[in-house]
Amino acid sequence: MQSDAATTSGAVTEPGTMPGLPSGYRPWPALWALIVGIFMILVDSTIVSVATDAIWGDLKTDLNSVIWVTSGYLLAYTVPLLLAGRLGDMFGPKRLYLIGLVTFTAASAWCGVSHTVEMLIAARVVQGLGASLMAPQTMAVITRTFPPDKRGTAMALWGSMAGVAILVGPLAGGILVDGLGWEWVFFVNVPVGVIAFIAAMVLVPNLPTHRHRIDYPGILLSALGLFLLTFGLQEGQRHDWGHIRDIGPLPITVWGLIIAGIVALVVFVWWQSRAAEPLMTLTLFRDRNFTLSNLAIVCMGFSLTGMSIPLMLFAQKSMGLSPTRAALLLIPLAVLSGALAAPAGKLADQVHPRHLTGFGFAVTAAALVWLGFAAHDTTPVIEVLAPIALIGVGSAFIWGPLTATANRDLPLRLAGAGSGVYNMTRQVGAVLGSAAVGVFMQHQIESRFEQFASASPTGAGEGAAQSTGPLPEVLRGPFAEAMGASVLLPAAALAIAFVVVQFFAAPSHLRRT
Repeated sequence: MQSDAATTSGAVTEPGTMPGLPSGYRPWPALWALIVGIFMILVDSTIVSVATDAIWGDLKTDLNSVIWVTSGYLLAYTVPLLLAGRLGDMFGPKRLYLIGLVTFTAASAWCGVSHTVEMLIAARVVQGLGASLMAPQTMAVITRTFPPDKRGTAMALWGSMAGVAILVGPLAGGILVDGLGWEWVFFVNVPVGVIAFIAAMVLVPNLPTHRHRIDYPGILLSALGLFLLTFGLQEGQRHDWGHIRDIGPLPITVWGLIIAGIVALVVFVWWQSRAAEPLMTLTLFRDRNFTLSNLAIVCMGFSLTGMSIPLMLFAQKSMGLSPTRAALLLIPLAVLSGALAAPAGKLADQVHPRHLTGFGFAVTAAALVWLGFAAHDTTPVIEVLAPIALIGVGSAFIWGPLTATANRDLPLRLAGAGSGVYNMTRQVGAVLGSAAVGVFMQHQIESRFEQFASASPTGAGEGAAQSTGPLPEVLRGPFAEAMGASVLLPAAALAIAFVVVQFFAAPSHLRRT
């Protein structure tokens, strides 16, 4: 492995050129190449939400197992992110990105050939591991190749891809599910992965590396804590928040797992303060904006994942829409988010971040509350489109500006570690959102269907809820109300984020001016 001095020898630094890069280097082509792969990850997240109902029925499983198709991916995505950021510093972001891309693409093919829900969950876990290697490298490349006054614009491009993916993913998912089957929402990643690999090989530079030691206790504690916390949350409703009988003879309880997970995470933070070279460098949190951005992105990750599955199930089961038509509901969100991402990114280089992100969080929270109360079996499409469009407006002022605020003032030597922490906290929010909203959905469905299940000797409510497609007329109203109540939980998380971002400090380049 080369040291900083070895890898930067011969490089010339001129005004406007970041250290470690050759004179005249242009960072935009490399960023575009990386975004192809990141776009695939983002599309995969949204495309699966549309296929949830089809997977639920075709694999003849239950709602909890279907939620694990998402949660298993998110958990495997989240746990290695800190390590992935560190490995990017050690071996170069390009190398880690390519390894992750190959893993993700191969696992996508495995997902497509899965014929049981257990096999699909296992394949999704491997897919999540590949995504975790890719994600931190993009932001590390932005931080290490773009000067501070241009990073907001670069992050805006990154953020706009999220908006486009919100449109492309569900639309592609709906068309593929309706035309070819849910398996093709995974098979489609294979050709895209090949293109992304070639683009990255040609356009992404080999950046300077740094010597690091791997914090094995930190990896173990963070993985154990996140797994126990997520497993306990998601399995709670299934086991009535009591003993879990199907994982062994020991008297293990749901709350015991949750408490053990929290304790493991607390010990992880303590260990990071004492380790010689910690996995999560706590000095990152001396930057006030980095700390607050991480708190806010946890809430955003929670809300984005938490709202997607209930929204798609409401559209298909209560409104009676096909997967394609359900996906079309997201067009206003995607168009407005994508169209406003570039202006929001430019403003991020000029305006105090508390104003931009505060606006975004307030608007998005209000839109989710509106959507939650509008969810009924008789709700016309236009009443659903309006709050969804408002979500697009708000999210445009969150993704790019918040990411730029988190990373703008970090030292270059900590770029990989910072992007790893930021991505991890976002995904921690997504994992908790998937688990918590999944539990809340199950509770809402069970409580609203109880009268129908008790009145029918065949358990009509539960059976209908686990079938593919629209529900019987009598059950559509209760199911819609259950899904509407479920999106209020993500709205509460966004309200917390609004309070957090009010404490942002002006970034360094604005203080100088």
